[in-house]
Amino acid sequence: MKFVDEAKIFVRGGHGGAGCVSFRREKFVPKGGPDGGDGGKGGDVIFRAAQTHHTLLDLKYRQHQIAKNGGHGSGNNRTGRSAENLEVVVPPGTLVKDFETGEVLADLAAAGQTFVAARGGKGGKGNAHFKTSTHQTPRFAQEGMEGEERILLLELKLLADVGLVGFPNAGKSTFISRVSAARPKIADYPFTTLSPHLGVVKHKDSPAFVVADIPGLIAGASEGLGMGIQFLRHVERTRVLVHLIDISEETRTGAWKNFTAINRELENYNPQLLDKEQLVCLNKIDLPAVRGKVKKIVAQFSKKGIMLHPFSAATGEGLQDILGKIVTLLDNTKNFEP
Repeated sequence: MKFVDEAKIFVRGGHGGAGCVSFRREKFVPKGGPDGGDGGKGGDVIFRAAQTHHTLLDLKYRQHQIAKNGGHGSGNNRTGRSAENLEVVVPPGTLVKDFETGEVLADLAAAGQTFVAARGGKGGKGNAHFKTSTHQTPRFAQEGMEGEERILLLELKLLADVGLVGFPNAGKSTFISRVSAARPKIADYPFTTLSPHLGVVKHKDSPAFVVADIPGLIAGASEGLGMGIQFLRHVERTRVLVHLIDISEETRTGAWKNFTAINRELENYNPQLLDKEQLVCLNKIDLPAVRGKVKKIVAQFSKKGIMLHPFSAATGEGLQDILGKIVTLLDNTKNFEP
């Protein structure tokens, strides 16, 4: 399934039905009064978050969501049928914004939450409502009210406990494939991950947690370079960031420069991202070129007050220790609210 995390849509509530102009016509009742019924209410457009959906793909190609109109009133004081509401299902974690102003109208962070995006119009009153002692034959009725309409921007921010960040080819996809049932594409070239992947991880007796594999960042991602800006929103709801560092290639500028470069992009995008618990890990220690530098790099980070955790996602060396650290950090952030 194609992953789509943004959609622009038009929503409109149903129009209310028109009131009826009618007069009572019965045998032996020569002067029947007005009996026009009211129009029915138009349907509302309602967003509902559900676990059955994981992408905004449906709305990307169905950009007009219009509820049905209410039925018109009729004689004998019969009210028109009210239209059914139009329910639009979205994934949990969907932000509903006004497209024109950018105002956040709703944050459907949990399954079951709903938001009325466009209310249907009220039905018009029939002529029976307008009879008075001095005007007993009103020959007019109200039109139904129009439904609300607006253009909305939907943004999906994945709900995950842990977000994997790092440069392209740092081993994020290999990591999530080793610790969960997720099977992202893995290859030895940059940007093999083109969309976020979620994996459920169970470590020993601890509660299961969800890990999000975020496509690789590059310097300038917060300014729109590469693919980073497109997916950085998905780390905003995470409780813990696992920062994977890779120095296996000669083109890498060094562990500390890699670390600071990624954190700079996170800060430029949203300074609050640096307030999250961050587990810093040196990956690919199974490679001789990396293993020979581990002690030196760990000491370098230690001088900066940061504990660096060496491991290999490919062979699993040190992986259980990483998972244990993640569980501990998650325990320390139980009261976190995205």
